Amino acid sequence: MSNVLNEVLSANAEYSSSFGSKKDLALPPARRFAILTCMDARLDPAKYAGLSEGDAHVIRNAGGRASDDAIRSLVISYKLLGTREFFVIHHSNCGMEFFSNEGIRGLLANSLETAALGDQGFYDVGKGPGSREAEFIDWLPFKDSKQAVVDDVTRIRHHPLVPKTIPIYGYIYDVKTGRLVEVEEATRAGRAEEPVRSPRADDVRIPAQESPATAYATQ
Repeated sequence: MSNVLNEVLSANAEYSSSFGSKKDLALPPARRFAILTCMDARLDPAKYAGLSEGDAHVIRNAGGRASDDAIRSLVISYKLLGTREFFVIHHSNCGMEFFSNEGIRGLLANSLETAALGDQGFYDVGKGPGSREAEFIDWLPFKDSKQAVVDDVTRIRHHPLVPKTIPIYGYIYDVKTGRLVEVEEATRAGRAEEPVRSPRADDVRIPAQESPATAYATQ
């Protein structure tokens, strides 16, 4: 086995040895919210958002983008498991800012080996062969991290399967300080609508009607 595999299995053995009451955690997240964030190894949502096992759903992909699959997870999160608030959290110094769709397609067409990152962005060091299958994928890169948060919150907000009553908050995690910085335009775009309250029985006013006796007496 590789050193990494040994380390993972060793860590899991230690973790599971004191699993204790975690075996009784419920399926729905206890704090009823979901986070969509980036897969970047510098981000630990459990730490930056104060999560314990069972607290929240954390959905991760490259860039924390509101892709079709991310929205699929968010819809399952609220519809079947009861979450009531969403966070979209990108971060500073994201690798998604350093390439374009055309760039990664070209890299993969040349070689399937890992590219290198230089001052001008990613460049290929592999010898091939590559594949042109990358041309059929939108890799969702971006140049402006704040605008990307706005775009993702807006896409989720207007998705027909996401209720207007779920608030969606937009933030950027600063990898130099560990702080969450609000993207105010995104949070405005994700503002929830007030739920429409169904009328209660005591709210319904029934017009008074004359009794037959009264109507007869006035004739």
